[in-house]
Amino acid sequence: MFLLPALRRARDLIDREYAESLDLEALAGEAGYSRFHFARAFAAAYGETPRAYLTRRRIERAKTLLRSANLSVTEICFLVGFASLGSFSTRFRALVGSSPSEYRDEAVKRTGAPPIPGCVVLMWTRPHPAGQQSGRSAADPVPARVTHEPQRKEHR
Repeated sequence: MFLLPALRRARDLIDREYAESLDLEALAGEAGYSRFHFARAFAAAYGETPRAYLTRRRIERAKTLLRSANLSVTEICFLVGFASLGSFSTRFRALVGSSPSEYRDEAVKRTGAPPIPGCVVLMWTRPHPAGQQSGRSAADPVPARVTHEPQRKEHR
């Protein structure tokens, strides 16, 4: 019971940053424990290792993208955090029972073509250091500046 808040912080990190390169050291650091103690405690609490949980979250997100976005399997592979198309396809088949392409084909047969154009997904997920999108998920967003003074009209 004492470990659960720390384990939840690490699990929340995985849920939030699944597409990033997360290693056991970073996850254990989030929980405040050594790597090995963290790995054992996480597996005992959640029934799977931190790596298996991260992989499952990535595959879940990939399934959503395969059903809803018009992106290639390779684009989805990298968007969800895999570094290799081969490892992505292998893990996908092991967890889902079909290849990513077969999964998409079945989804298209059931529901039709994906409704979100791939260019929109890629634009939305691309980092913009100084653009409008850069602060959309910031912890303390800067409030919009609102003035309550009426605008003066020039009379000529």
